[in-house]
Amino acid sequence: QAQLVESGGDSVQPGGSLRLSCAASGISFSFYALAWYRQAPGKERELVARVRANQRPDYSDSVQGRLTISRDNAKKEVYLQMNNLKPEDRGVYCCNAVLGARGVWGGGGQVTVAS
Repeated sequence: QAQLVESGGDSVQPGGSLRLSCAASGISFSFYALAWYRQAPGKERELVARVRANQRPDYSDSVQGRLTISRDNAKKEVYLQMNNLKPEDRGVYCCNAVLGARGVWGGGGQVTVAS
């Protein structure tokens, strides 16, 4: 059974930091491209960051320099380090794993950024 489970979501003040984790099971993790998406209330789902199987990362312009994606193939986990958080960073964050036509989604975790 393929499964992704997020953890680390929380409520923080602007300028604060969070580290999201996503643990995978049931997939050949090292072959998958991994990504973090978020969706704020009333907005479309947004690709925040992704990291390919070759470790190459890509970021949305809105998070460049503040959020960092990384993966640990031995642990089958992907992370999103979030620094200097802004109110517009709030939303439900989901991790995603893709290999060819196959995609696996996590259930999502809430991130709130407010004073």
